[in-house]
Amino acid sequence: MDTVTVDRIDALLPQTQCARCGYGGCRPYAEAISRSEADINRCPPGGQAGIDRLAALLGRPAGTLDPACGAEETPTAAVIDEAACIGCTLCIQACPVDAIVGAARRMHTVLLDECTGCALCIPPCPVDCIVLESVADLRDTGFALASRPHGEWRIRADRARSRWRARGARLAREKQEQEDRLAARARNKLASLTAADPETARKRAIVAAAIDRARERRRRESTE
Repeated sequence: MDTVTVDRIDALLPQTQCARCGYGGCRPYAEAISRSEADINRCPPGGQAGIDRLAALLGRPAGTLDPACGAEETPTAAVIDEAACIGCTLCIQACPVDAIVGAARRMHTVLLDECTGCALCIPPCPVDCIVLESVADLRDTGFALASRPHGEWRIRADRARSRWRARGARLAREKQEQEDRLAARARNKLASLTAADPETARKRAIVAAAIDRARERRRRESTE
């Protein structure tokens, strides 16, 4: 894969990380485009302007937005009805750019200057207290998202990309830390099974096999 080409494609995407293109974020979509595995017309947030920019970069026909991916819309942001929020944290877990803050069983709120309007926080909300509102309607609350001017929009997109990457790194780190804790617990359990009776031997074999599976899974993940 040509990393330079992927970077140039990614730089033209809006970084909403909404996954409406069918990929897990703007970067995975850029990688698929660079491999000719995806068309350039699958990004509703980028709209026709985004398709035209990708076509010019790659020398491909522009075409029009694939309706299967959704329709082009004006920029939006998520707003939480804080009185109705039950603090379940599901929206926090769903946000691809960590633009929602709050604690368990406490009211959550959206960082409007960071929200990309991806709408991924809406489906998991059990009390339907999240809605999308247009950026224009939110300007009175200090919302700073630029709409179509390319220079301002690019600054916003670059920041969203950085937040998406930071979230990915955080999740990977937390997963590794959790696996390390479980492995340490398993090793301690194995060390505690010192008796020579058949039942203890059976338990030792089960724990040892679990440790071996975890090691093999981590080895495979590190080589992918």
